[in-house]
Amino acid sequence: MSEKTKLKIGEFSKLMQVTVKTLRHYEQLELLKPADVDQWTGYRYYSIEQMQRLNSIRELKNLGFSLEEIRLLYDEEYHEPSLSQLKTKIADCNIQIRNLLKRRQQLIDMANSKKNIKTMEKFSIQSLPAIIVASHRRIIKQYSDLGKLCVNVIGPEMHRLGCKCSSAGYCFTIEHNKEYTPTDIDIEYCKQVEELGNDSEIIKFKQLKEVPKALCMKHYGPYDRFYESYTEAFRYLDEHGYRIADHPRTVYVDGAWNQEDPGKWLSIIQIPIE
Repeated sequence: MSEKTKLKIGEFSKLMQVTVKTLRHYEQLELLKPADVDQWTGYRYYSIEQMQRLNSIRELKNLGFSLEEIRLLYDEEYHEPSLSQLKTKIADCNIQIRNLLKRRQQLIDMANSKKNIKTMEKFSIQSLPAIIVASHRRIIKQYSDLGKLCVNVIGPEMHRLGCKCSSAGYCFTIEHNKEYTPTDIDIEYCKQVEELGNDSEIIKFKQLKEVPKALCMKHYGPYDRFYESYTEAFRYLDEHGYRIADHPRTVYVDGAWNQEDPGKWLSIIQIPIE
């Protein structure tokens, strides 16, 4: 190599705006070896032609190619990726975009949830009157099955039995699992009715006693974030010396059936206390 084309590693580093450490790393990977190494001093020299190779490495890295993938391209004497490789990278980008959009929506939901918590009336102590309910209890695979169960099973059976629902339209669920489980959920759906009826295999009628005191709390947002509201509710109970007297009830006011945005779903958590 002529003297005019010799660039010491430091000079090459400065001109190309890349650290000496990176150049040494590329050398170890056999991705960009010095054009010449002085056998006496060990000084490394780079050629002008290697500037373009370094630029190519940078460009491919920015496009998502790993250093190993880039090395293989040069080993096979291809300085550009093939159409197949580009399509693979496009598919990878699409996956990353979907994941980022999902994460973005989760952040938006969290922000909306925090905003709503600040403006809502968090807690109230109320009495729950004695009522008659038509009840259906079963184990469902996942929470999303509850809506289909109401539409396809509970609703038609209540209609067949001639149930007269109260004007308030009060309905709620009670979970009977002893611990959290994302599947095989033992859940009971209760709908307030005006009078007792004859039980069927699907619907059981029962009278619920008055609950003298219940901590009631509004929950805005998707159901998989109930834990946030329960955290605040139980902190409130502890600070005010209350304890749980019975199973909490979850009243669904607005949900997937009338609100597309999960951030606007409204539920009311009612916890019997003493």
